[in-house]
Amino acid sequence: MTRYYYDLHLHSCLSPCGDADMTPNNIAGMATLCGLNIVALTDHNTCRNCPAFYRAAKKNGIIPVAGMELTTAEEVHVVCLFERLEDAMAFDELVAARLMPIMNEPEIFGEQLILDENDEPIGTVDTLLISATDIGIDEVPELVEGLGGICYPAHIDRKSNSIINQLGFFPEFPVFGCVELREAEKLAELTQQFPLLAGKKVVCSSDAHYLTQMRDKQAYFELEDQPYSGDLVRHNMFMLLREAE
Repeated sequence: MTRYYYDLHLHSCLSPCGDADMTPNNIAGMATLCGLNIVALTDHNTCRNCPAFYRAAKKNGIIPVAGMELTTAEEVHVVCLFERLEDAMAFDELVAARLMPIMNEPEIFGEQLILDENDEPIGTVDTLLISATDIGIDEVPELVEGLGGICYPAHIDRKSNSIINQLGFFPEFPVFGCVELREAEKLAELTQQFPLLAGKKVVCSSDAHYLTQMRDKQAYFELEDQPYSGDLVRHNMFMLLREAE
């Protein structure tokens, strides 16, 4: 077993609230400086910078994961991760069709830039990506798992857009085996308030929107990696997270 340091929640400049410096290559380079091994790009309601991030990450020796921070109809944020890039892009198409038809106003919300592997703009997304979708929280696991992915509630220790804040409780259904926190030690306090959190696997990620918010290596998984390949490590990480469900 080998220790792999991870951050499974990061935003690029495609998220309107993401800084312009959060380009695929800058994220991958900063991840290397931070000592990270596995990094997921999870923009708001889109995966369209994941292809460029995949290439940038591999150039920097980072194992990439394609993902999304989905906003449900209840305005709950859910981290959705996919073992295969093509499955993430299929989910992107599904979500795009169910995003509220509100146009982005770049001067108010920020630009939504799609970049290539050289960090050059190749397009924009016109629909405001920080809007909610019409996908209910109860639908999310089936949709994500149907494409080979995993999902779990984002930043449950935050007030904005967390499942607890939006619903007022942690639901029994749908079943989530994992939850995301910024600080793992907060789980004990939250579990006292919401006993259904007992036994959940905790994923600690930064939710960085700026390069300066990316953390030095802290959270890690112990994973089998022989015979070594990035695909094997990614697969075993997904297996570990699925075991929690």
